[in-house]
Amino acid sequence: MRLPSSRHRWWSIPLAVAGLAALVVVAVSAALPASLVAEQLNPRIDEFQPTPYARTPSSAQRVDERVRFGQLDGVVEQYPSGTSVFFVTVTEPRQSMLSWWVGRDEPAIEFLTEEQKFGVQTPEQRRVFALESMRTSEQVAQFVALEALGFDVEVVPGDVLVQQLVCLEVAADGGDCLRESPSADFLEPGDRLLEADGVKLDGVEDLTAVVSAKEPGDTVELRLERPEVGELTVTVELTTSPQEPERTIVGFVPFDTRRVVLPFEISIDTGRIGGPSAGLAFTLTLIDELTPGDLLGDRDVAVTGTIELDGSVGAIGGLRQKASAVAQAGVEVFLVPASQSDDDIAAARSAGGDGLEVIPVATLDEALEVLESLGGEPIPGR
Repeated sequence: MRLPSSRHRWWSIPLAVAGLAALVVVAVSAALPASLVAEQLNPRIDEFQPTPYARTPSSAQRVDERVRFGQLDGVVEQYPSGTSVFFVTVTEPRQSMLSWWVGRDEPAIEFLTEEQKFGVQTPEQRRVFALESMRTSEQVAQFVALEALGFDVEVVPGDVLVQQLVCLEVAADGGDCLRESPSADFLEPGDRLLEADGVKLDGVEDLTAVVSAKEPGDTVELRLERPEVGELTVTVELTTSPQEPERTIVGFVPFDTRRVVLPFEISIDTGRIGGPSAGLAFTLTLIDELTPGDLLGDRDVAVTGTIELDGSVGAIGGLRQKASAVAQAGVEVFLVPASQSDDDIAAARSAGGDGLEVIPVATLDEALEVLESLGGEPIPGR
């Protein structure tokens, strides 16, 4: 056996050094944040900002595994199906330089600034709104599904929750708010109003009744509950609605907290789902579970989109990431909101690939028509 010559051994040294250097570069780039190299324009302030986060595909999961019914005997029968509606989620983790370099050209990855991920709200405000959005979405889905099946359902008022403050004057470019309503000095998004001038508030209608007897410039005393602070009492000057000059307002946009009264109990385990984007998926699953036959035909179907009380389907975020997650789950049909932009739908089709059929729908009725065209059975009596 002959050892390599000294000349050959000499060449092994730079090769080893190069290999070691490559490993060091990979390790360092995996540890350093993407914000060091990635940025994009924030049109609100017309400045470039770092993008330390990325919106990426997460998962597509069965809705029927999360639905539970109360006592149905004598009211309605449940019809388990062999196929499922899937709801879809995305994730927005912090990114490293390495993950940015690997994913910067991937159609299903979208890098985000701090503001794009979190908005301009505090963490507690985001938590309150995410939970309220999900609760409202679940309630609206139950209302729409049961109304479509002919049950008697009722919508009742909910808490008076401040979603955002009214801007009275916006900059010419449509960006910054130049003048907020006087209430901005005393109210914050996430505040829950309990009383107005001593009148208990069971819903927005109660607040409207108190304010309607007043004029702009008058004041109203509000007792409220603020997250992480507790109860407060503030006196707010009333103002005029920018859209309806004849109407006096407190100066905030309320969150839709209405609740529904159902003929039997339904619960949907929303887990860590944030926001209302699973509304249409919830609605279709409830209809499928409470009608004979298979609403979906012989296939699983992924669905995304908010649902409103009138059955209209609203746009959502992260559509292309959701399309990628659906394709990875092996589901071949994806119903999406028709109100998404053309660019959004084109990006979703690109991210989902040739094996995924992306179908826009504007209403619950359109979604049911699409499912029937794909081999699903229609709702009896419709």
